Amino acid sequence: MTEEEARRYLTDELAVPRETLDRVADFVELLRSESDQQNLIARGTYDTIWSRHILDSAQLVRFAPAARTWIDLGSGAGFPGLIVAAIHPAEVTLVESRRLRVDFLTRAAEVLGLPSRTRIVGDKVERLEPATYEVISARAFAPLDRLLDLSQRFAAPTTRWVLPKGRNAQSELDAVRRSWQGMFHVEPSLTDPDAGIILAERVSRRGGKGAR
Repeated sequence: MTEEEARRYLTDELAVPRETLDRVADFVELLRSESDQQNLIARGTYDTIWSRHILDSAQLVRFAPAARTWIDLGSGAGFPGLIVAAIHPAEVTLVESRRLRVDFLTRAAEVLGLPSRTRIVGDKVERLEPATYEVISARAFAPLDRLLDLSQRFAAPTTRWVLPKGRNAQSELDAVRRSWQGMFHVEPSLTDPDAGIILAERVSRRGGKGAR
């Protein structure tokens, strides 16, 4: 997918308003500038930010259009959490333990006009108090088994996990089926036909306690 195709999908298919796209464009410029200082994204993706990062994050809203609360674990440079918050009405909590990343996320939320609808938590996921969210997301944060284990404290029976897992999505899911049970499904990614997004509900460890 080209950069122009990615922007067109945002406007035509996801109905992202022009004003929001302009703010996202400002965020992209901040991201490029800051990446030179702290390696937020790979330099090799500088010319494909709209397809590799923006749309790759934005496509997740298709799987939880009515969600009111969303938590993004290991938000890093803001993917997918900040982009979800920019185009989706949910209140989004972004969890990131690295101080420089937290500083960047705070500035980026300002650029995107999001401070009132985002909460940026600068701590390790393991230290957060239990709370429930309608959606849990994470991108390049942890292997699936570890990710499901860490995120159980944020899950209710109706919670949906939306987990972009790249080209290893199906193999990661196959590897955890002996340890975890629930409703699992892999959706193809819009930005890479070989990549997958794991969708999950009613997740619990086999032989252990289920989601609250």
